[in-house]
Amino acid sequence: MTDPLKNDPLAALAWLVDSGADETIGEEPMNRLVAKPAAPLRAPEAEAPRPMLKPASSFAAPRPAAAAPLPLENNDSIGTAQSLAAAATSLAELKAALEGFDGCALKKSCAHTVFADGNPASRIMFIGEAPGAEEDRQGLPFVGRAGKLLDKMMASIELDRSTAYITNVLNWRPPQNRDPSPEEAAMCLPFLRRHIELVNPGIIILLGAVAARHVLGFSEGIMKLRGRWLEYRVGDVMIPVIATLHPAYLLRQPSHKKLAWRDLQAAEKKIVSLGLLEKTASVR
Repeated sequence: MTDPLKNDPLAALAWLVDSGADETIGEEPMNRLVAKPAAPLRAPEAEAPRPMLKPASSFAAPRPAAAAPLPLENNDSIGTAQSLAAAATSLAELKAALEGFDGCALKKSCAHTVFADGNPASRIMFIGEAPGAEEDRQGLPFVGRAGKLLDKMMASIELDRSTAYITNVLNWRPPQNRDPSPEEAAMCLPFLRRHIELVNPGIIILLGAVAARHVLGFSEGIMKLRGRWLEYRVGDVMIPVIATLHPAYLLRQPSHKKLAWRDLQAAEKKIVSLGLLEKTASVR
């Protein structure tokens, strides 16, 4: 019987495609029943030599020349302030140390070192931010418009400058009454901390955000801190602390005086519970 595919290549190709063939074969026949000889082993190629790496120190950027000594204000002023403050054994010595301290540049543009006012024996301590123009002229804290309002605030809880003690975080006025820089505050804080230790207050009332931030070390705004009872440690004693709005702020935002009044009422209750009003009456 004659196979028709042998005489018709196209028909044979079509038959292969229909059968599922997907590859062609070479011209030479291949016997797939014979084992395929193993490929000859090849010697491994020699690995290209790696470049020698220099020690890491060889690639280090050249060190800059030694910097010129920093000015006192940025070099060891804080250490100097700490030493002077620690050496003071009385408020008079602390005031003299402050007046002799030249590490803070603010002092150069001020007429006075503003130390404190009031009666330290009362053990009721108010701490504000920094002196203003009028305070710098008189050398006393809170004697300008904000000071007049503070006097009224104290009077509302039966206090005055003979029965309370007032100071600031900074003892020199920042230009244009701007907020003190962290560096300026850091140079004054050793004196303030020693100030608190020497006064040994029974209660501290902080006036404004700057006082709250630097005395307590919190970054929260004054609206979150005000009215809350916190503590300041002196040795083994925890002193109750409350923050309220600064009188200068209240002059700009009189509608918030009601918030300050609530804080003052809380402070008055604490003062009474601690028996501090009786002690202040005895030192009038």
